[in-house]
Amino acid sequence: MKETILSNMKQEHYKAMTINQMTEALSLNTAADFTLILKALNELEQDAVIARNAKNEYDLIERLGFFIGIIDIKQKGFGFVRVDEEAQDIFIPKSKINGALSKDRVFVKVIEDAGSRGLKEGVVVKVIERGLDFIIGNYVSRKEKGVVRSDNPVINLTVFVKKEDSLGAVTNHKVKVKLNTIFKDGTADGSVVEILGHKNDPGVDITAVAYQYNFDIVFPEAVMKEASAVGDEIDLIEVNKRRDLRTIDVITIDGEDAKDLDDAIHVTKLENDHHKLGVYIADVSHYVTEGSALDQNAYHRGTSVYLADRVIPMLPHSLSNGICSLNGGVDRLVMACEMEIDALGAVVKHEIFEGVIRSKARMTYTDVNKMIEEQEKATIKQYLDIYPMLCEMKKLADILRQKRIRRGSIDFETSESKIVVDEFGKVTNILLRERKSSEKLIEEFMLLANETVAEHFKWLDLPFIYRVHDEPRQERLQKVLKIASMLGHPVKGKENKVHPKALQALLADLKEDPAEKAINTLLLRSMAKAKYSETNIGHYGLASEYYTHFTSPIRRYPDLLVHRLLKEFVIQSKIDDKNVRYFEEKVVASAAQSSQKERDAIDCENEVNDMKKAEYMEPFVGEVFEGVISSLTNWGIYVELPNTIEGLVHVLDMSDDFYEYDETLMIMIGRRTKKMYKIGDVVKVELISANKAAREINFKIVGMTKSHKLTGKDATKVKVKQFDKRKGKQQPRKRR
Repeated sequence: MKETILSNMKQEHYKAMTINQMTEALSLNTAADFTLILKALNELEQDAVIARNAKNEYDLIERLGFFIGIIDIKQKGFGFVRVDEEAQDIFIPKSKINGALSKDRVFVKVIEDAGSRGLKEGVVVKVIERGLDFIIGNYVSRKEKGVVRSDNPVINLTVFVKKEDSLGAVTNHKVKVKLNTIFKDGTADGSVVEILGHKNDPGVDITAVAYQYNFDIVFPEAVMKEASAVGDEIDLIEVNKRRDLRTIDVITIDGEDAKDLDDAIHVTKLENDHHKLGVYIADVSHYVTEGSALDQNAYHRGTSVYLADRVIPMLPHSLSNGICSLNGGVDRLVMACEMEIDALGAVVKHEIFEGVIRSKARMTYTDVNKMIEEQEKATIKQYLDIYPMLCEMKKLADILRQKRIRRGSIDFETSESKIVVDEFGKVTNILLRERKSSEKLIEEFMLLANETVAEHFKWLDLPFIYRVHDEPRQERLQKVLKIASMLGHPVKGKENKVHPKALQALLADLKEDPAEKAINTLLLRSMAKAKYSETNIGHYGLASEYYTHFTSPIRRYPDLLVHRLLKEFVIQSKIDDKNVRYFEEKVVASAAQSSQKERDAIDCENEVNDMKKAEYMEPFVGEVFEGVISSLTNWGIYVELPNTIEGLVHVLDMSDDFYEYDETLMIMIGRRTKKMYKIGDVVKVELISANKAAREINFKIVGMTKSHKLTGKDATKVKVKQFDKRKGKQQPRKRR
């Protein structure tokens, strides 16, 4: 009956009906039929598939302005509901949250009036499914019950814990609390399921954030048992089944502190002036077999997470740092992708196969940069037998990079920080990571291997997991391009569609401009998010028709799955219907899971970074720094320091005038003085507060070092703009 009702509703000519009209339309007129239809309608309504309007007429929820999605509540109390990747998010004011919590699956009614700024606005009708099973917070002991409030400021929930459910926790213990019952008044009953330690113990702050994002620090017993059974030496019988590459000068290049070495490389110059590039990737799938405890746990984790003082690995250390890692001087099993590349960077021939290597040297980015950038004689002498190949690698990487540039691939030059902590977990320094020649060299080789494997699979027409990046939403992109143009960096191209080459040209034009990093960041935010998918739509940012992730199976589940698919379909030719159907389902589920865990890992890493940066700045209150305006909002100006630390200049701390915010051009203008603040302006700021718990850094502006001159028609509009005098009575909103 449910299928019949839905089939009828999905017809184009269908109009909302009452239950009586529906029984007549379906020619179901008996009392039994009426009871059956009523039950089916109630269940479909309960499942939020259909809804009723004010006239008690039933229709699909979308036609009646209802939607289902996941709500993301911000610190100021309002939220956004994401219905799907393509649709615009629905804005939910704080007054219309109606008891929902972040990550809840909610039933939303869209208000007809879209509100200001063109946003869809809605109200939460009901919570369909709670997204939270637990919270992390500080335990406070009281006479009858303990109280825990979430460390996450967007989770406005007070949880009460009975003494017998506390596991013996005492005040200031950091705890994980299972939520048993959540009430509409913002309280809940819960049980302590784990005590992480005292809130001031070294490392507990980062552990708490990791737990908050559901990343497990400890592996289950079944996983560790399987890992220990693997051993620390490769199987000689397996070696004899593979191509032996141990006589080739294969090397790894990675950071000094890296222990999970996924990739090794080899380059030779051929007689026809082509290059042969070998990319050899740890064969994790040999040890982590389909359906094993190791595999299921890796699927659950999705990715390794790199935090300030630790790595939370996807696989146990005995695999990730041991038998799988391509350590120097030991035999290791690999999946190989060897490519012949012509003078223009095109792959004219390739081969994918199982092999065994012995890495000749474990090189670091620092040492390779000393040789190929600085020509440091002492380091060259140390690696004299490898140095000629490194020079050839540099030449090949330059060819590949030029090829990418010609087709329009975009290189976003974003800043990345390295947070240095001591043995007590305290931040001692924050350094700026630099991408030099060796880092870019490895990047080019890995990009090419990923593209080659993806293209190979595309023509097989078999289940596969792609790394895709959709075109940006033009309205978001055009806003950023308007800001760039106003700052003196116009973009050529059609108004309604921007080719990646145009963005590439803009980024090149921004070099040496203080606004470069800020515009880079705004452009990145205007882009669609890259994700994993069973359907290939290409990769906009790389201007690549085919792309996947093949090169990091130690730390990413999709790469592990790609290796498994290569073995099943390419190497072993298991292309029977049953196997194809199985991996079709596996790929769809893995793409969704891996995309979500990647987002969780990024959010977790960002929150740890924000927390540690605030902690680092706490002793510097009152000191003056120079930074660049990175963003503006109606509540203030964000300023980024050279080491990537970013803080807010709140409008309430801009006491020299009342400032108006122009959202279209992201400009703050003083109503009386006409003083103007823009993206890319270099300013001097005083640190007025830093709060580790709130992840907040607050500045006030004490001087201007360099201000951008405005250009173009939009600049003219700003200069002649007259503010409505009636706004004079407006007061800034109170800081929350």
